[in-house]
Amino acid sequence: MPRAKRKGLFKKKGGVVKDLTRKVFKVLNENSNKALNYKQIAAALDLEDHGSKQQLLLKLEELKAQKKIIEQDRGKYLLDATKNYHIGTLDLTSTGNAYFICDDFESDVFINKADVNGGLNGDTAKVYVYKRKQRNKFEGEVVDILERKKSEFVGTLQLSARFGFVVTDDRSMPNDIFIPKDKISTAVDGDKVVAKITDWSGDSKNPYGEITRVLGQAGEHNTEIHAILAEYDLPYEFPPGVEAAAEQLDVAITEEEIAKRRDMRDVLTFTIDPRDAKDFDDALSFQILENGNYEIGIHIADVSHYVAENSILDEEAYNRATSVYLVDRVVPMLPEMLSNGVCSLRPNEEKLTFSAVFQMNDKAEIKNEWYGRTVTYSDKRFAYEEAQVILEQPDEKNHSIPAEISLTDEAYDVDVKISEAILKMDILAKIMRGKRLKSGALAFDKVETKFNLDENANPIGVFFKESKDANKLIEEFMLLANRKVAEFVGKTKSGEAKKTFIYRVHDEPNIDKLEALGTLVSKFGYGINTKSRMTTSSSLNKLLSDVHGKAESNMIETLTIRSMSKAEYTTENIGHYGLAFDYYSHFTSPIRRYPDVMAHRLLQHYLDKGKSVSTEEYEEKCKHSSEMEMLASKAERDSIKYMQIKYMQNFTGIAFKGVISGVTEWGIYIEIIENKCEGMVRTRDITSDHFAFDQDEYALVGRKYGQIYRLGDEVWIKVKNADLERKHLDFYLIEE
Repeated sequence: MPRAKRKGLFKKKGGVVKDLTRKVFKVLNENSNKALNYKQIAAALDLEDHGSKQQLLLKLEELKAQKKIIEQDRGKYLLDATKNYHIGTLDLTSTGNAYFICDDFESDVFINKADVNGGLNGDTAKVYVYKRKQRNKFEGEVVDILERKKSEFVGTLQLSARFGFVVTDDRSMPNDIFIPKDKISTAVDGDKVVAKITDWSGDSKNPYGEITRVLGQAGEHNTEIHAILAEYDLPYEFPPGVEAAAEQLDVAITEEEIAKRRDMRDVLTFTIDPRDAKDFDDALSFQILENGNYEIGIHIADVSHYVAENSILDEEAYNRATSVYLVDRVVPMLPEMLSNGVCSLRPNEEKLTFSAVFQMNDKAEIKNEWYGRTVTYSDKRFAYEEAQVILEQPDEKNHSIPAEISLTDEAYDVDVKISEAILKMDILAKIMRGKRLKSGALAFDKVETKFNLDENANPIGVFFKESKDANKLIEEFMLLANRKVAEFVGKTKSGEAKKTFIYRVHDEPNIDKLEALGTLVSKFGYGINTKSRMTTSSSLNKLLSDVHGKAESNMIETLTIRSMSKAEYTTENIGHYGLAFDYYSHFTSPIRRYPDVMAHRLLQHYLDKGKSVSTEEYEEKCKHSSEMEMLASKAERDSIKYMQIKYMQNFTGIAFKGVISGVTEWGIYIEIIENKCEGMVRTRDITSDHFAFDQDEYALVGRKYGQIYRLGDEVWIKVKNADLERKHLDFYLIEE
């Protein structure tokens, strides 16, 4: 659409120049090395009529008086780059206001929506920061957008005869995107689409864009799932070239390849995974040695053998960095031929593996360790539930193996041997877990919400997955492998050069966040002792133990997790606070995590006596992996929220008991106890009184009758509306 017509769509009638402040800032910012007079500025802004130039003169005087610009010579202006202008990141709220995040300030700087000036969530911007005298707080105004965080947005097309608007799903995007008719592609009214912003001039209230992908009709299940992935720019299918490369791989296990590896095919080996798992990253082997110690192998799919560095498969795996686990599907990092086939440690198949093998005594003390490539054979596959039955109800025959007979003796079938191995390894795992907790590790055993789905992926029921002894057995041996691999590479002897490696680190929590958590949980009669690292971890574990199984458990566990630092990948080892490990890496899941693939390659490189690799190169890869992990996590949470809303559509008007999980000035969040679905009761819908928000008490307080709705209170609600398009659950409060 021609520019002249575009201005007419959004510009008010009259001679007022819109967004003049931002336009002046932009011109001065682009010419920051020289002072400009008003004629030069007017020319840069295409201001030709007398009225517009007069507005510019008045605006320049106003900005000078406000000390937002300086007059270097008579009538020549420039930005004072040394004083009030800062570069940082914008964090937009759903109201259109924003916060400016910048290392120059202790706290985030508020920006009124009128001063955001086209900035979007996550954008890198130059911001003029000043102090409001009446509030004594810093506020800001966006001067220039230096870098867009994203230019593509998912939303629903609202189509008219001559143009369309895309109403975005992203609540931090305050404006709909205007789509000219010739940029609509094949989309029809009501389609969920991906729209790319192509222009956003100061004259337009709305950005201009074009539709780049049509996802399907809004509300359809596959469309909405694909929309969640598209929102975070996550793929849901592989390019044909990647699939073809996987199919062309030579997957035969040759005698020549076996000769290069430690052959462990005759050692008792098994996998324990979720019942619905298709990719088996890891297996355990167990045998009793002549000296009475146990040899336990942690065997991991040797993905790096099949995925050559810098190949098309490797590039795709790096770009994805992780598999994405949505409610109804897995979007794998590797093509199915690899993830569910060649690399997956399926039962009764020989597999190429990368292993950490430990000799342990009855006290779970490591007496010997070995790392390297192996070939293994899994004798059996267990689901966690099946392994749990062995631990809870051990059959008499599982304890009847005479001490003098080896577990490899043919007189005993595989089931009996593996059952005995699981029982013994469970004892060792519990000893290792006890040592971790005694060292200050945190015991997060958060319950997972899962859905029973019908053949059309509609939710027909909710159930909860809790970590039991079988899960913890696997967890402890995976933690052991991850920790010892990181130690093997990271611990250096005197005079030995430091080797670059991929670490999974977790910083100590921020004391302010811990104190805020302590204040909150004190409302429920709990406490946190932050006197030292050990008292902090000990009191946090007591808190998690005390709330377990109670109505407020999910809320407090979630708030506790949010008070922690985020774990991330880096080449700079600072240890892992939550696990109480000085060294920790990710080694055990290369089918679904790219950092594990890098760890395998680096470990083999150092086993081959290779020199240290480029820290800068791997730090960049770590940063990318952390960012992709965060996006995948957001998509996973969104898919759960989507399924919760879809499930609750069946219960409009039905009463449920819930717990208040959040309190704001605009309403209270309620988590339904029986299914953990969370929705909101808006303050305006509570009619028994006029309620005010008490921030210190985390409560809504009735001004007339004194009724209080406080965080953690149990209440009854009815489902008002389950809105899939807005991804929001609305409740009515059943008032006393």
